[in-house]
Amino acid sequence: MDVATATAENAGEMVKDELAEKCQKLFQAFLEEFQTGDGEVKYVREAEELIRPERNTLLVNFTDLEGFNQELATTIQEEYYRVYPFLCRAVRNFARDHGNVPLNKEFYVALEDLPTRHKIRELSSMRIGTLVRISGQVVRTHPVHPELVSGTFLCMDCQTVIKDVPQQFKYSPPTICRNPVCNNRSRFHLDTHKSKFIDFQKVRIQETQAELPRGSIPRSLEIVLRAEAVETAQAGDRCDFTGTLIVVPDVSQLRTPGVRAETSTRVAGGPQGFESEGLRGLKALGVRELSYRLAFLACNVAPTNPRFGGKELREEEQTAESIKSQMTEKEWEKVFEMSQDKNLYHNLCTSLFPTIHGNDEVKRGILLMLFGGVPKTTMEGTSLRGDINVCIVGDPSTAKSQFLKHVEEFSPRAVYTSGKASSAAGLTAAVVRDEESHEFVIEAGALMLADNGVCCIDEFDKMDLKDQVAIHEAMEQQTISITKAGVKATLNARTSILAAANPVGGRYDRSKSLKQNVNLTAPIMSRFDLFFILVDDCNEVTDYAIARRIVDLHSRIEESVDRLYTLDEIRRYLLFARQFKPKISSESEEFIVEQYKRLRQRDGAGGVSKSAWRITVRQLESMIRLSEGMARMHCCDEVQPKHVKEAFRLLNKSIIRVETPDINLEQEDELEEEEQQEDVNGVNGHVNGMNGHVNGMNGHVNGMNGHVNGINGHVNGVNGHAEPGSQPKPSLRLSFNEYRRISNLLVLHLRRAEEAEEEEELKKSAVVNWYLKEIESEIDSEEELVNKKGLIEKVLHRLVHYDHILIELSQAGLKGSESASTEEEVVLVVNPNYILED
Repeated sequence: MDVATATAENAGEMVKDELAEKCQKLFQAFLEEFQTGDGEVKYVREAEELIRPERNTLLVNFTDLEGFNQELATTIQEEYYRVYPFLCRAVRNFARDHGNVPLNKEFYVALEDLPTRHKIRELSSMRIGTLVRISGQVVRTHPVHPELVSGTFLCMDCQTVIKDVPQQFKYSPPTICRNPVCNNRSRFHLDTHKSKFIDFQKVRIQETQAELPRGSIPRSLEIVLRAEAVETAQAGDRCDFTGTLIVVPDVSQLRTPGVRAETSTRVAGGPQGFESEGLRGLKALGVRELSYRLAFLACNVAPTNPRFGGKELREEEQTAESIKSQMTEKEWEKVFEMSQDKNLYHNLCTSLFPTIHGNDEVKRGILLMLFGGVPKTTMEGTSLRGDINVCIVGDPSTAKSQFLKHVEEFSPRAVYTSGKASSAAGLTAAVVRDEESHEFVIEAGALMLADNGVCCIDEFDKMDLKDQVAIHEAMEQQTISITKAGVKATLNARTSILAAANPVGGRYDRSKSLKQNVNLTAPIMSRFDLFFILVDDCNEVTDYAIARRIVDLHSRIEESVDRLYTLDEIRRYLLFARQFKPKISSESEEFIVEQYKRLRQRDGAGGVSKSAWRITVRQLESMIRLSEGMARMHCCDEVQPKHVKEAFRLLNKSIIRVETPDINLEQEDELEEEEQQEDVNGVNGHVNGMNGHVNGMNGHVNGMNGHVNGINGHVNGVNGHAEPGSQPKPSLRLSFNEYRRISNLLVLHLRRAEEAEEEEELKKSAVVNWYLKEIESEIDSEEELVNKKGLIEKVLHRLVHYDHILIELSQAGLKGSESASTEEEVVLVVNPNYILED
């Protein structure tokens, strides 16, 4: 009874927290007295801003606080969770003194610039309640909800109004009615009009790749954002969160399916007398263990490093001036010096990739990709991308992955994934169900995390087709649209893609076109601005240089790398140069149009179309983007013809690099000659008819053919001693396209003859005659006729013995007769497995 009366007497009294109240007074004094260098009270103007209805948070710099009162700063840092409400009260008083604010408006304080930054791994139970700053990458954001901060309850029994019941991360009604007579413990009604709500958002962050110890799985942490801090962090941002660790009951544990039934039977379905007892023991709550989990209550969100590419979260566009103000005098001088460098292009390439020898074109392409073009928006609101996509195709051991790794380490927002190990959802975005609220939330994939940066995809050719399709939209429209599980969203993916792929057979086959070498679909290939093909050729000079470079690197790691500029200087320069938005001058416009016309004409003429991908309007846009990147690199406000020239050269390099070698129809003869030189001349003369047969020449015209080829049967002895180089070769080297054209012509003719079942037409001599008749308009002299005849026979021989496109059939009955007549009767048919390419 005594206890009850005592409780009743003390019901209206609050326990005073003297330390916290002292903090409140000191903090208010700090706000009113702290002055900037020029004698102005720093926080007055910001307090006046708080009058605006959408503002409710005052941002306080922690270093100012330390300078003003070290003791106060230490107390706030150590007892942050305890004194936070009192700090907010101080802000409220301060705001009311300096402006006309509504009485019931709540104010909050946010602290920035804490001296130390912690990793997620370092957060332990020791730090609960203290002020810490942590950094990580946001991987998942939840929608913003209103959260009940302090509730006003109405007792259902005696209608007493109970005001300002603080809420602890879950709905907590008062334990007992404040009316001494009423003993109601459970029946309360929340009065929503008089309760206070606040914006509330949950964000999940994860350790960044750089902080991870080897072989560990990245840890993640839930962060609770309130008031003005909501919606400041987007998926993919690297942010610093200032706030405190709190402990919240693990609600997902309460909701395990087997237990829910047990909880509800105890309360709702029980007899009337049980109600006043409440829930006894932990067992009824459904929590078998006392499991709590750590969450982080953040009061302020800031980008981890706004100086290097992390954008300001308040969505202010950075200008060249604002970047200049962030740099020290010395850094700015260095940037200026770099912009005046005549040889900047080359120096940047060597400084960025000092450990990779050669491959200058690839380095230049990647450098321009880092600078990027200028994104534009048309009047209708269509956006034209400014990011440059680069694909590197090459033999094994040509430093492809090395390029990707360099870019990933250098670029402030870069994500590195491997093609085989990533799914479509992992690259774009996944819709997952939240454990607690059971609603669907979007979890960012690699392309979203690399927004405004570079996404490096290794082993691009080994990706499944259905996963490659997911990249289509991101590469051209720069958005990711998802409609899954009731979530319809279009997310930004303004990223450059740097992909590395291996050719189909492991090695690049020069006799095939780029399309046959790379296992990529045409739409994806046209979305890449630059294609670089790295072929591992044997070349004594380069092999020596590369070997020296690698051995040097292994023996003296530090000294062998000679960088003109450090990576930090390049980062600063990049950030500064990317603020330029170069416009295309009129002469450059003319030049671009001219070059595009040239490319298209050459493409239409069939010159390179078989060996490279088609020139489309996308390649024209690529040229514009690359020339803008060049202009940016030199800090120009205008794209000049010299920039376009370099862009055209790079584009040209990436197209022409795939030229197929000429077909050498003399290969067999040269080998034969070498063997024949050792033979006796007489024997040589004897076997010459047969030799002609082997070389795909007609037996009858062997002498004449030999004459054309400089291998006259009669003077074979002399020929044996002559140098192979002395033969007139021109007629026997065919360009690949010409060879392909002739072979297609022959295949079509033979197929037509087969379908019509014209046996005579299929004979070898008939085919030769048909071909000569087809091209008779091109033949002027008898010598030329002989030339062409020898050529077509060699082509036929190659088609049969090398490319296996045609098959020779001889009639069985005539096997025994002399070679000439057998040769005459050879019938040519097209290999049934051969597919004619367009």
